[in-house]
Amino acid sequence: MHSEGRSSEKVPLASEPSKISSPLVHKEEPKLPEIRQGGQFNKVQDLIFKKPTRQTIMNTETLKKIQIDRQFLSDVITETMEELQEEGTFTSLLKALGKERESKMHFYDIIAREENGRKKIKSLQKQLLNVKKERQVEVQNRNEYIAHLKDQLQEMKAKTNMENHYMKRNTELQISQTQKKCSKTEELLLEEIEKLRLKTEEENRIHAEIELFLRKEQQKLEEKLEFWMEKFDKDTEMKQNELNALKSAKASDLAHLQELAKTIREYEQVIIEDRIEKEKTRKKREQDDLELRSIIKLQAWWRGTVVRREIGGFKMPKDKDDSKDVKGKGKEKDKRRGKK
Repeated sequence: MHSEGRSSEKVPLASEPSKISSPLVHKEEPKLPEIRQGGQFNKVQDLIFKKPTRQTIMNTETLKKIQIDRQFLSDVITETMEELQEEGTFTSLLKALGKERESKMHFYDIIAREENGRKKIKSLQKQLLNVKKERQVEVQNRNEYIAHLKDQLQEMKAKTNMENHYMKRNTELQISQTQKKCSKTEELLLEEIEKLRLKTEEENRIHAEIELFLRKEQQKLEEKLEFWMEKFDKDTEMKQNELNALKSAKASDLAHLQELAKTIREYEQVIIEDRIEKEKTRKKREQDDLELRSIIKLQAWWRGTVVRREIGGFKMPKDKDDSKDVKGKGKEKDKRRGKK
């Protein structure tokens, strides 16, 4: 029952960690390992009461917490003493310490999360300040740019008004000049129209005279055309007759020409055959002459050879010297004949 009351009393304290002073929190964190190692819970109270006055803030809530812790501690001791006296064990004390340790761990986790949250809040506040400064600088730049644009707008308005005034004056002057030019041009065009009208009348008169002249010439040409058409028909008929006569003459001449060509081809064939025959006769006669000369030369060479070499009964009736000369001359003649 004491443990249930203790846990119910610890819930509001865990939900309100911001009400406990930061020096107390920072001094309690290093002592957590000693509690985990199995130290007595009384050391926690001793640490709290041994803190200097300048490091702890003794307000109403802190006093309430101390009173609740003291009551819880006395209940645990009483229950432990009863268990020791009755059973000789201190299981309730271990359970109370385990629950207290868990609650402390939960409490420290909440404090750590709160510290992280505070750090994040500070970081976000710094970022917010930086963003605000950047926004302020940007707004100031935008305001300066807007003022500059307003100045430019005023200048543009003034410039536009001046340009509009100038354009208006310029347009009025151009309109007046254009009107003067148009009036002069209109006068010139009227004079030109009058000249063109006179010229048109003259052209119409000339056209009528030319048309009359051309009609007369056309009539004359039609008469000439009729005359020449008749002459053309007569000449055509006469030339056609001449053409027919020439065609008949051409046909007869062509037949005669074909006969002459046939005769000429026959004569050419006879001439060619005669020339071939004469050529054959000439070649045969030349061949015979050549063979006769060759035979004569061969006989003369053989006779000389027989006489010089005294073949058979032929002998030279001269001296030795003469015979040597004859033999030398015979050899020279043989060499010459051989060369030939």
